[in-house]
Parts: sequence; C-alpha cells; structure tokens
Amino acid sequence: MAGTPKRIKRLLREYAAAAHEEDLRRALLPVAEAFKRWERKELDSAELSEIIHSFHQGPARDLWVRYTTPHLEMAVALAITTGVLSRDTIPAELLDHLAGPLRFYEEGRATSRITGRAAHQGAATAGTG
Repeated sequence: MAGTPKRIKRLLREYAAAAHEEDLRRALLPVAEAFKRWERKELDSAELSEIIHSFHQGPARDLWVRYTTPHLEMAVALAITTGVLSRDTIPAELLDHLAGPLRFYEEGRATSRITGRAAHQGAATAGTG
C-alpha cells in the first residue's frame, strides 16, 4: 500500500474488516449448527470437538491468512467479486483503486465458469459416441 492515500488505506482496512467478519460468520454457520446438534445429543462431545478443530485448522486459518496481510486490495477485491461485500456499498474512490484486482478476479471467475461448463459438457457427451 506504499504510495496509497491515507483515505484509501483507511477504507481498505474498514472494508477488509467487514469482509472478514462476514466471511467468518458464514464459515461459522456449520459450527453453530453442530453446537445445536450437540445440545440435542445428536453429536457427542468428541464429534463436536473434531468439528471445532477442523474449523480452526481449515476455514478459520484460511480467513486469517487472507485478511491479515499488508495487501488488502486483493482480499477486498475478492470479497466484492464473490459477493461477500456488495459492490453497491463500496465508495467509488475505493472501486477505482481496486480496478486491477477486481478485473483479475472477475476474469478468473469468467474463465472458471467457461472451463467448468466445457468440462461438464464434455463429461455429459463422453459416453454418447
């Protein structure tokens, strides 16, 4: 973020924190459901403990790495592209600053959709020859 205006740095930190909170909330939903199942005695304590451990070693760690970086542009752009943050809520000056990273993720998603569609179509027609 060297050379980045202070206002943009502040906005990046603010929106990265909001994205982290929302990503973490979404990632915790299955853990919250596991606690409910544990309370209903549908899971034993060892199973719940394993779910918590898996969450800590997987999604929680991945999100910590994503949002604990000096390069918040990529994290915020990914959050916008994947719908974690609504583009409509992002100030225009921040969107302008994120133009390159947004384009990177948007082009990658378009390529993934096309590649995925082609692979799916190929699998669907593989046995018809």
